[in-house]
Amino acid sequence: MTHPTVAHAPHDPRTAMRRVLVALAPGVLVLIGWYGWGPLIQLGLAIVTFCGCDALARRLRKQRMPADRSLGGRPLLGDGSGLVSALLLGVALPGYGPWWVVVTAAAFASLAGKAPFGPARNPFNPAMLGYAFALMAFPAQMAQWPAPGASPDLLDSLQQVFRIGDGLPDGWSQATLLDILKHNQRLTIEELFERVPAFGAFGARGLEWVNLAFLAGGLLLLRQKVIGWQGPLGMLGALFVASLLCWNGSGSDSNGSPLVHLSSGGTLLAAFFIVTEPVTGASTPRGRLLFGIGVGLLTYAIRTWGSYPDSIAFAVLLMNLCVTRLDHLGRAR
Repeated sequence: MTHPTVAHAPHDPRTAMRRVLVALAPGVLVLIGWYGWGPLIQLGLAIVTFCGCDALARRLRKQRMPADRSLGGRPLLGDGSGLVSALLLGVALPGYGPWWVVVTAAAFASLAGKAPFGPARNPFNPAMLGYAFALMAFPAQMAQWPAPGASPDLLDSLQQVFRIGDGLPDGWSQATLLDILKHNQRLTIEELFERVPAFGAFGARGLEWVNLAFLAGGLLLLRQKVIGWQGPLGMLGALFVASLLCWNGSGSDSNGSPLVHLSSGGTLLAAFFIVTEPVTGASTPRGRLLFGIGVGLLTYAIRTWGSYPDSIAFAVLLMNLCVTRLDHLGRAR
């Protein structure tokens, strides 16, 4: 089972799942508004594949999901945790990537990330496991991010995702801000923001507003006490401090300002919807804080000195390995 940390755990996990789905809605809608039909198609493929594989795994284990214990009375959805994981994975993947990328990633996330361990016992975050698998298995396809505002219509989007016909014309995709920043060798930060379309007002164009929408959803979960504050504060605080201490100005060799790192990639989505996942995260308040700090520091380190600018998935998976120790450190003496 996969769902955000419940500060005061309800008896029925479906209550938390419904609130998480509502909190995810603003970010998903802004994402679709910026990038068009592609992300919506990817979300549909991820949901169908992930939930279908979850249902298959339950059937093979002979675990029947009664309708009165299922989200919306739909046994296929289970308690809703698979639906949340599928949404997180679909949001993280490129909006116009080939259909086999999202289908393979969602199937791997479910069958390798959840099914072998039984309910609520998976050691790794399924959505991040699927994303990391796709990043390593399909590096070329995972680099095809659409340019904000150049949204094709529904027919063109379907043709692009399912690779029918000639696809979209050249120039519809671009490198991400983090990738450009990592490989930049001649332009200052000011020149990048002025000349490069991937740079917006203060972060990655389009994604800065998507991140703000996910921030609004995360604050709603905090207000409703669905998640605790320790994980988000730990991750965002550590990422801010690390990027501030290592910020080497606005020259061509700059690592980027704290604002750039906080508003680019999936930073705020991860802080409120991924770091707060309780099954693969720490269970004590101090452990959750340490878990968030670890994710923030690893995210910056991999972004700056590693090979993958989109580093959050690897940071989360590495910290999943440390959960037992973090909980031991977090227990009151």
